[in-house]
Amino acid sequence: MKVLSIDTSNLVLGIALVEEDKVIGEYITNLKKNHSVRVMPAIEQLMLECDVKPSELTKIVVAKGPGSYTGVRIGVTIAKTLAWTLKIPLVGVSSLEGLAANGRYFDGMISPIFDARRGQVYTGLYSYTEDKLVLHKDDQIIQLTEWLDFLKQNHQKILFIGNDLHLHKDVIQEQLGDLAFFAQVTSSNPRPSELAFLGMTKKEEDVHTFVPNYIRLAEAEANWLAANKQS
Repeated sequence: MKVLSIDTSNLVLGIALVEEDKVIGEYITNLKKNHSVRVMPAIEQLMLECDVKPSELTKIVVAKGPGSYTGVRIGVTIAKTLAWTLKIPLVGVSSLEGLAANGRYFDGMISPIFDARRGQVYTGLYSYTEDKLVLHKDDQIIQLTEWLDFLKQNHQKILFIGNDLHLHKDVIQEQLGDLAFFAQVTSSNPRPSELAFLGMTKKEEDVHTFVPNYIRLAEAEANWLAANKQS
């Protein structure tokens, strides 16, 4: 099984090629540049360097959100197009789950963090049990202080992972104290190879009906619905 994984759901652009239990190649950048312009050339270059032809791929795995509205849409659209064109299965994986996978060797709970502005974060609660990533609390958007209140009640140590940790680290440390642990910078980026491994065992999606998981509506959609509800 040769899997191509794609993650454009946030600042990081990640592409990986995985065969069974081996990473063939991986491409990661952490740049404020347009994913829509860069993702297809990145896929083509990685496949060329790894000497993998499109016809050899057996599955496409994509980060389905939450994250940047535009970024998630780009990755999902490309993944759907490739899966439909190549007639191979498509699998969507939570962007937060993919990030949480970096905490494989932490013996406690894992809380991946994406900033959602206005004091809110995208997060969920995971842990590793017998080398399997387990979801304990569904992905959600929530006020950080409310999330920390919930975590504090569990009295368990928690690893926080994410590129946006610097925005919230002081608040987390103040509220959780010794229960809070913070991933190193090298572990705070989503790894597209981890995304691929997670997707290998998940149920495939219907390529025509598969949609991103934004968790919340884009601001433009929310405004439109509010305006039309009042009229």
